[in-house]
Amino acid sequence: MGAIEKFLEGQDNEMKETLSRKVATKVFPVIDLGRCNRCQGCIEIAPEVFRYNKETGYIEVIDLQKYPEDKVNEAIKYCPEDCISWDE
Repeated sequence: MGAIEKFLEGQDNEMKETLSRKVATKVFPVIDLGRCNRCQGCIEIAPEVFRYNKETGYIEVIDLQKYPEDKVNEAIKYCPEDCISWDE
């Protein structure tokens, strides 16, 4: 039995369903490029998540299996154009 199964064993059904949905659903950051002013603040905060594409002139989200929630939330908080959000 894996660690997740052991953890779920002690949880009620509602908690099990909630956790199962979160594990099954990949959430990822997105950038509204129409609102982005390319200040690169998100890159300073989370260079492991965001990068500047010199060819297109836009900020991109790096494809990761799991995104560091704290770093992305910090980038969202300090984005001057409020153009970063979470999506499924």
